[in-house]
Amino acid sequence: MKKTVEIYDTTLRDGTQAEGVAFSVADKLRLAGKLDEIGIVYIEGGWPGSNPKDMEFFNSIRKVKLKNARIAAFGSTRRAKNKVEEDPNILALIEARTPVVTIFGKSSVLHVEKVLKVDRQTNLAMIYDSVKYLKDQGKTVFYDAEHFFDGFELDEGYAVETLITAEKAGAECLVLCDTNGGTLGSRLGQIIEIVKKHIIVSLGIHVHNDAGIATANSLTAVELGAVQVQGTMNGYGERTGNANLCEIVPSLKLKMGIDCVTDAQLKQFTEASKFVDELANLRHNNKMPYVGDSAFAHKAGVHVNAVQKEQTSYEHIRPEQVGNRRRILVSDLSGQSNVLLKAIEYGLDVGDKSPEAKKILKSLKEMERKGYEFEAAEASFEILMKKALSKHKSFFDLEGFRVVDEKRADKKLISEATIKVSVEGKSEHTAAGGDGPVNALDGALRKALIPFYPRIADVRLTDFKVRVLDAKSGTAAKVRVLIESTDGKDIWGTVGVSENIIEACWEALVDSVEYKLFKDEEKQKKSK
Repeated sequence: MKKTVEIYDTTLRDGTQAEGVAFSVADKLRLAGKLDEIGIVYIEGGWPGSNPKDMEFFNSIRKVKLKNARIAAFGSTRRAKNKVEEDPNILALIEARTPVVTIFGKSSVLHVEKVLKVDRQTNLAMIYDSVKYLKDQGKTVFYDAEHFFDGFELDEGYAVETLITAEKAGAECLVLCDTNGGTLGSRLGQIIEIVKKHIIVSLGIHVHNDAGIATANSLTAVELGAVQVQGTMNGYGERTGNANLCEIVPSLKLKMGIDCVTDAQLKQFTEASKFVDELANLRHNNKMPYVGDSAFAHKAGVHVNAVQKEQTSYEHIRPEQVGNRRRILVSDLSGQSNVLLKAIEYGLDVGDKSPEAKKILKSLKEMERKGYEFEAAEASFEILMKKALSKHKSFFDLEGFRVVDEKRADKKLISEATIKVSVEGKSEHTAAGGDGPVNALDGALRKALIPFYPRIADVRLTDFKVRVLDAKSGTAAKVRVLIESTDGKDIWGTVGVSENIIEACWEALVDSVEYKLFKDEEKQKKSK
């Protein structure tokens, strides 16, 4: 019989405690829908006793039909001086009308005596009363034993007694929390083995990532019998974050053979990971295992050559199992295999050991020697390849541009760019203002080209980076400009290098526009 593990997501509550993360009610509803799609069993919607926004979410989510998930409300045990049936926090949990309630209590004598400032028996009574009352209201109750592992080290007997108390009160699952995130895996395992001797009901695990081992500790707990794993998407959480479900779920399914989600749901994890970052208005972490853009990126020529022959030579799973893809990076470390695979990726015909491949590789290494970098500028590299194969089409010719910055008496800084381009012999001369010289130049270029290519009106810059390549040269230093652009559907990066920052920006802007135009042209040809 295969082991079952239920995934409990707390992104909407614990995840929002991360620095820089905030979700509106509308965001939380969209996120709950996405979590339901990828097979999450429990979605912790928030703490209804802490703020009106969370209660609004609970009122709204009841109108949403979920396919897989059950909604949980989170809160603390009753306060020491309150009767459980009169405690505002407990009443708010009832008012949330969720089928599941997760309630946390103190397992560490340090927190009991120095934070709550109550005696040990009072704390046990608070745990028992709260769990039992919620059970009597017909709720499925999970008990989060806060600071359990640290509390175990201070007083093993008392920490275990808090669990036994919650179990007697009717908790369906006792969740052991490494709240400070500092327990090493070997010790965590030893403690779980001791706990199992005293507890009958199911155990769960909730780990923070302060020592960088939250995923490993969560998996260790599952190996030792935990049947519920709590965590957040992308590892959001207070301080350094919580256990990352985007690492845990693939590991459970692909490494441990535990079908916590279906194959189809697992394939949605990369997209879901990026979706969560988009809602949080954060850049996606390219280095994240499984779902990051770099998770299956190969740069060294030896690696690329090996992967081309046998995928498992440098990949621990197939990227498509988690909805990701293999990427071949190009740099001065690249070999001919990189070029050939990139050509295939772009649909270009480059034969093995062909003069064109050697020409592309030579050009690549020469341009990187000058300061160009194509790892984050694959659009510029595709243009480089097309030029080497004589398949590049210039959509316009520059006749000239001028950029002016003016500091006025009212202390406002005004940037303006004028540009003249020709398209198939027809000239267009325009001007545009902007927040800065690059913004103005971008605006002027697109304004000049829109009469000829209306579709570039959809293009906008989403990121702009400048790096000084030889700082010792001072203000005469060469700079590299990386630009990220989007048309609302696709995202692409381009690069420019020069001692003049405006010229470097111009190179990257031209590549960005031309990439959009020839990609649209290719789509039109395929649709015919």
